[in-house]
Amino acid sequence: MSYTKKDFEREFDSEETCLRTIFNHRFGELTVCPKCHKETKFYLLKGRKAFSCLHCRHQIHPLANTIFHKSATSLKDWFYAMFLFSVSKNGVSALELQRHLGVTYKTAWRMAKQIRLLMGHDGLKLEGEVEVDETYVGGKSINSRNKKRTLLDKEVVFGMVERNGRARVKHVKSSGARVLLPEIARHINTTAKIYSDEWGSYKKLAKLGFNHGSVNHKQNEFSRDDVHTNTIEGFWSQLKRSINGTYHVVSPKYLQFYVDEFAFRYSLRTQPVFPALLRRLSQPS
Repeated sequence: MSYTKKDFEREFDSEETCLRTIFNHRFGELTVCPKCHKETKFYLLKGRKAFSCLHCRHQIHPLANTIFHKSATSLKDWFYAMFLFSVSKNGVSALELQRHLGVTYKTAWRMAKQIRLLMGHDGLKLEGEVEVDETYVGGKSINSRNKKRTLLDKEVVFGMVERNGRARVKHVKSSGARVLLPEIARHINTTAKIYSDEWGSYKKLAKLGFNHGSVNHKQNEFSRDDVHTNTIEGFWSQLKRSINGTYHVVSPKYLQFYVDEFAFRYSLRTQPVFPALLRRLSQPS
């Protein structure tokens, strides 16, 4: 079931509603004051983004240590920006946010960066059938006839995708075994079955305790029974189209934020993304 613009406008019609939503996601049904330890209710202070205990006047600031901390931008604009990120398949550029919200480009860029911080992976390991692959993102070919030189100014991105499930994507230093194998061990459960192509870095997976199957693309073998990498190839196709079409150029310094964004949306492709993004508001920035 999709979460539409009408749903968003109906649910978040004021600054106070947005502020109370953040409070509830961070502190839940807070009925006992953390200072005076009495059963209480917290009321919103007039003209401030803070709540106060009915008894001891202890104040709670729900925006502290979040992506909204010390931001002069309205919470309604922040929430609408998050909504745009949740419904856009190809991503949202800072220029697009600037047009939608009427803020400066600098403000829009910072907002986009902070929202992508919410989209970082949750630390849970992938399970079941997992396809792994590496690809190259960014840069321009120095010489299209020389494949070795073509990759010199590109960044290596390593992907791990559950079939019919979640994705983990990492911007890594190289595609060598010393880099990829620790990432696999860190993000994939040893009970999973891993599928890959013939790249040499994956040959030691069996020694690490993984059930591993591979296809040899160089010999035009793209599928053998259940062994294939079609799922992650499809993910790469969408990722590259989106980066090239929406962002055009992504700095290596911030590339991890962008791939986290696409992995987050991909992992939640069968459910509304915006409510899931709201749930992450409880995570300090």
